[in-house]
Amino acid sequence: MSVTVYTKNNCVQCMMTKKTLLQYEVDFIEKNVEEDTAAMDFLKNEGYQAVPVIFVDQQEPIKGFRPDLLKKLRIAI
Repeated sequence: MSVTVYTKNNCVQCMMTKKTLLQYEVDFIEKNVEEDTAAMDFLKNEGYQAVPVIFVDQQEPIKGFRPDLLKKLRIAI
């Protein structure tokens, strides 16, 4: 299962999302939109204006800090 988390610097929801994924031992790739212009362009082209956004394979992306959905993700892995 491929998990990609789009984040930015000084984002509390991003930090909590990453912390929760680490606690659940979910491996993920982080793409910081402030440091990676291609990541920023991708999110804009997909219609997203805020982070975090989590992409998991072909599933519906998770927007914002959603501990309930992160828990379901942990169970699915």
